[in-house]
This record gives sequence, C-alpha cells and structure tokens, in this order.
Amino acid sequence: MEYLYILKDALVWVVTIFWIYQIGISLCSLIKLKDKPFKVSKKHKFMAIIPAHNEEMVVGSLIESLKNQTYDKDLYDIYVIADNCTDNTAKIAEEAGAIVYKRFDNVNKTKGYALNWFLQQKIAENADYDAFFVFDADNIVDKNFITAMNKKLCEGEDVVQGYRDIKNPTDNWITAGYALFYWTLHRFYHLARYNIGLSPLLNGTGFMVRFDLVKPQGWDTKTLTEDIEFSLKTIISGRKLGWATDAIVYDEQPTSFKQSWSQRSRWTVGHIQCVSRYTGELVKSIMEHKSLVNVDGFLYIIGSIPMFIVSIVLILANFIMYLAKTMSGIGLVINLGMYIIPTLFLPSITAIIAMFLDKKPIKPMIKGLLAYPLFMGSWLAINFKCLFKRETSWEKINHVRNIKIADVNNFEEKVI
Repeated sequence: MEYLYILKDALVWVVTIFWIYQIGISLCSLIKLKDKPFKVSKKHKFMAIIPAHNEEMVVGSLIESLKNQTYDKDLYDIYVIADNCTDNTAKIAEEAGAIVYKRFDNVNKTKGYALNWFLQQKIAENADYDAFFVFDADNIVDKNFITAMNKKLCEGEDVVQGYRDIKNPTDNWITAGYALFYWTLHRFYHLARYNIGLSPLLNGTGFMVRFDLVKPQGWDTKTLTEDIEFSLKTIISGRKLGWATDAIVYDEQPTSFKQSWSQRSRWTVGHIQCVSRYTGELVKSIMEHKSLVNVDGFLYIIGSIPMFIVSIVLILANFIMYLAKTMSGIGLVINLGMYIIPTLFLPSITAIIAMFLDKKPIKPMIKGLLAYPLFMGSWLAINFKCLFKRETSWEKINHVRNIKIADVNNFEEKVI
C-alpha cells in the first residue's frame, strides 16, 4: 500500500504540472497582438481540394462558396475527388464548375489515401500551384478565405489552419457540443499557441499547405486522423504551423448521437495510432531541435490518451485505498470530485469565456451549454471503450439539409 501512495502522489504531480502548463498557455490567448505593417507581395496560385464520398446533396454549395471568393478567379482551381462514389457527386460537381477526379479503391478508403492519390498526380505533372487547401464536401467557405490565406503564404507560413466554425450549432445538443468544443479549442489552444510562437494543429478541414512541402513524399499519412498526423510530422521536422482567424470555413456536424459516437471513436483510435507512431519521434525531435515547439507537440500527444489512462489509474487508486480502509468515504468523494467536476463542468465555463471573447451569441447556445457535460462525458466513455475495442471503419455523416453560405451569414446577422 505504501508503494501505491507513492505512485498516486507522483501521478498527481504529473497531472498538476501538465494542467498548470496548459492553463498558462491558454492565458496567452488574451494577448492582443498588433498587426505589423505588411504588404502582400504576390498573389499565389492555389488548388482547392475536396475529397468527397457520396456528397451530392452538399458539394454544390461548397463549390458555389469557393467560386464566390474575393480572390482572383484565375488564380485558383477547384478539384473534387469523387472517392468511391455511387451517387451523382461527380456530375453535380462538374456542373457546378469543379474539375473532377474519380477514384475507386475498395481497400484504402480514408481521406488521407484520397489526398495522396490526387497529389501524387499533381506532383508528377509538376503542376504550377503554390499551395493547396483541403475541404470536406459539407463545408462552406467565407468569401475572404483565400485572400486571408494568401497573406499567410506571403508572410512565409507553409502550413496554416483556418478558423473552423460550425454550420449548424443550434440543431441539437450534439451539434452544440461540437461547436462549443471547437470554439474553445480555437481560442485556448490554437490562438494561444500562435500568439507566443508555438504551433497550432491542423483541424480536419479548412487548412492550407505549401505545395513544395509535400512534393518529396506526397500526402504520406497512415492513421485515421491524417490532420493530426501531418501536424505532428511537421512539428517533428522542425517547423511550426500557422493560424488564420480570418480564414473561416463552416463545417457541418452530425445530429445523430450514433453517428457522433462513431465519428469520435474514429478520432480517438486515430489519436491512439498517433501516440504509438510518433511519441518516440517527438522525443527525438526535442533532443534534435531543442525547441519548445517540439516539447509542446510532445505534451499534446501525451495529453490525449496517455493522460486519460493516468486519470483512470488515479481513480482506481482512490477506490483501492478506500476498500483497504486507508481512505475515508469523505476523502474518496473529495478525491473523485477533483477529477469529475473539472472534467465535466470546467469545459462549460471555458466555453462561455471563449464565446464571450469571440463575441459568439450565448442565448441560442444555452441548451447546448447545459448539455455540454453530457457531450464531454460521452467522449470520456468513447475514450475508455477505444482502449479495448478500436473501430476503424469510416461512416458517412448523413446530411439533413443543404446549408448555403447565405444561410450562415443570415443567421449570424440575426444573433449579433
């Protein structure tokens, strides 16, 4: 029992130091940086890449929003990868003005494989693009997205994540949960790190990559979270990613709990794969580059599943001490409360702060805020399940309606 106490105390210190660091970094999101005088030196040429599997209902709206950019229309092309489609995705995309590549592969089905398949062809062609964007087919894009990203490219940033907002935040408690999660992540993770010279991460969609960066190997990712994997590989190589608050992309979130469970399970499995593949390489990169960027990347990867496992060990240790009568019932409740309360209820507080700072309307999100502990609690259950049963199959999100960029703009005007 003495060794259990020593282990528990050591793990408590690990968790405490970890969260003090995270909170300290998060406070850097409050820093207001003054824009340095900057002149756009070049208008770059871009590819907008849309991997799409049976997305006939929504892909047209995304293409429409891309065609209505404020950027020079001659300096970007819209590509749709019709990936194993059995519907009219390719036809609708072509009619909307996109260049369509049809791909059929019943084995390698994830977005990472589709991107690599497409980019390898463009690399072989020596296509004259400076950079590319990646979007999901259910996205819609703010009209200033490419203009904002061109500025980042002129500033020398090679990999930049745009601001991933939500198309349907008020549909139900599930979509509200996603919205609150991403709004908090953008403010207290991405922006905070960008403000002090650390590295944000790619966030699934709405990001830019300099084309030259992928020419040596293509889009070489193997895990279910190709965005996180690419981010970690970039950090390991000694680069940091950029962040563009004014490059806004709106993403649709699932309204079904079953679909949400499946999606978040896949993300968790992808994180587990990244932990397995890249923890050692991140440690080596710290020794090689001796940079806080690499240290922060390492803390990100251990802050997901490894830190979750540490929390489980601490909870089990408390129960063992209680059963061994070395801890009182009150002591057990207090110790469990130290984990449960911050885990389930602190996210709601930070979400409200993030919404206030970013001037998001709180009133339409009240029901979502009340249900947010349930959303985050279900994510803990998903993490626990994935420790023992790891689902790797991809499940398409069903779209209940086609939301256009004008619909999003009208909603924002009403709630401001």
